Amino acid sequence: MSTKAGRWEFVFAWMISMYVYRYTHHSQVGKGARLISMLHINKLTKNYGNFTAVNQLTLHIPEGDLFGFVGPNGAGKTTTIRIVCGLLRATSGTVRIGNTAAPVGSNKMKRQIGYVPDFFGVYDNLKVREYMDLYGSMYRMNSRDIAKLTDDLLELVNLVDKKEVYVDTLSRGMKQRLCVARALLHNPKLLILDEPNSGLDPRARVEMKELLKNLHSMGKTIVISSHILSELSEMCNSIGIMNRGHLITAGRIEDIMQQLTGGKRIHIRVISDKETAVRTLREQAGVVVESVLENEIIISNNGTDEQISELIGRLIQNQVILTDFYREEGSLESLFMQLTGGNAQ
Repeated sequence: MSTKAGRWEFVFAWMISMYVYRYTHHSQVGKGARLISMLHINKLTKNYGNFTAVNQLTLHIPEGDLFGFVGPNGAGKTTTIRIVCGLLRATSGTVRIGNTAAPVGSNKMKRQIGYVPDFFGVYDNLKVREYMDLYGSMYRMNSRDIAKLTDDLLELVNLVDKKEVYVDTLSRGMKQRLCVARALLHNPKLLILDEPNSGLDPRARVEMKELLKNLHSMGKTIVISSHILSELSEMCNSIGIMNRGHLITAGRIEDIMQQLTGGKRIHIRVISDKETAVRTLREQAGVVVESVLENEIIISNNGTDEQISELIGRLIQNQVILTDFYREEGSLESLFMQLTGGNAQ
């Protein structure tokens, strides 16, 4: 393409189409419609002799989600991912992507998936452009489309200036971003990444995280497995936690945290009228005063943010002088340890 605007044509068109989808999709959800499911896994099981690697796993991931798959080593995450991608045959169970009615591992199903493995596959004797050409030809794309999309996607992953560079000269982080570009070349419905940040330096991890967040903002459905729980909590809007072949829980991170903690814990710091504050709080429905310290009161409450704001306003109306209040944030690490019984990753 001759101009930068031309190179971005595909990306802009993609973003517009995803914006239209997200607007209409979320407006329908707001009217009570069901979420559109992109990945359907039903009673998936994988046995190796007497050992069960994946046990009756059922999971539905909505379209447009950035879903984090976490669990200890040997939990069954990679086995599940490889079955979904058609690289491994399941003992029993079914997998469906969107409305595609095709066997797992069929060409029709594989066209719906972009897969980035934990150990990226690149050909060192090829230039970046040649690498993209090779994979585009595997999907029987014509040379004009491959050239156009290569420019667009290399721009998206910030590798456009490496187009004529040999792959083996790229850093590990650049190779991983190149694999993401390759996985998007045929515009799959579902992007799956298995430990994409493994072995990357801190800067490369940040670049990968920002890339995935940008793709998510465009409406792409993404499944990512990782042991770096803090990064998943910053990227993902939903998670699934596996342990010993079982899916322990799955859903929105904030929903899971609230179910396990029994509500929001709020710290309220006061400098006067502590007794009035405690009495006022105990009078409110749904509020449990957990502890009273010298200048701090800790409560738990299941109310909405608006109800919590009203609660703070009630204290101020009763002449209680506050210096600070904040909600205690649970961590994905503590959630993981609680659900897996403290098993190390």
